[in-house]
Amino acid sequence: MGLELYLDLLSQPCRSIYIFARSNNIPFEFKHVELFKDSVLGKKPAAGSGAEQPRAGPCIHCYKVPSLGCAVPGPSNSEGAGKVSLLKKVPALKDGDFTLAECTAILLYLSRKYNTPDHWYPSDIQKRAQVDEYLSWHHANIRANAPKTMWIKVLIPLFTGQPLPSEKLQEVMEGLSTSLKQFEERFLQDKAFIIGSEISLADLVAIVELMQPVGVGCDIFEDRPRLKEWRRRVEDAVGKELFFQAHEMILNIKELSNIQIDPQLKEHLAPVLMKMLK
Repeated sequence: MGLELYLDLLSQPCRSIYIFARSNNIPFEFKHVELFKDSVLGKKPAAGSGAEQPRAGPCIHCYKVPSLGCAVPGPSNSEGAGKVSLLKKVPALKDGDFTLAECTAILLYLSRKYNTPDHWYPSDIQKRAQVDEYLSWHHANIRANAPKTMWIKVLIPLFTGQPLPSEKLQEVMEGLSTSLKQFEERFLQDKAFIIGSEISLADLVAIVELMQPVGVGCDIFEDRPRLKEWRRRVEDAVGKELFFQAHEMILNIKELSNIQIDPQLKEHLAPVLMKMLK
């Protein structure tokens, strides 16, 4: 059996793995998992079928705000991913009898097994430490704020039926601005990429996270020329076609606002989501 990757491209970590594997010509079977659709929205019946829309039971505790699509309670490939990952999350990897979860672990496994170019995770101990440093900083800073924009502007209004106060988005954007300032001054500086002249896993993990606000109309690159140029270089490094293919779903996330959600599910999830963002 070959390499299988269970991914939902609405998820930032999944996108980083997808881009990394594709850009390095790593052969794998893409197991597309639609966690948000299968587990929260349910599958839309065929037109004229008269069938009820099947839905998984509410399992908001499986979702980690501000991440989207981490747990695997749904059917089809979601069920397969649940069997692969003991944590019942995506991303998940299956390589023969070997299974692996967690984004960083999967990225490092792929880079080592397939001997990808050194710039992704350098053999130089100091450059490697710089990648590790960014990956450690990332979770409590960029990742702590950027994905919340999607919940505030799209997902919570979808479940509650009303927009959140503008102050809530402003609060998140202020926190994100602080993180972006630190990102530019501490990590990017005057370099082409985070650790120098070539792209690394640090850049890849950063860019997929920063595309979440872009997808909901918060263009964080607009008034930040240094950050904007860095994004352009990352796109060029992985290939623009691949980059936008991986981000197609998130750049069209607003289309979710047209989906009808079961009122009972709304009633269950709306207060939980509001509490999680406090």
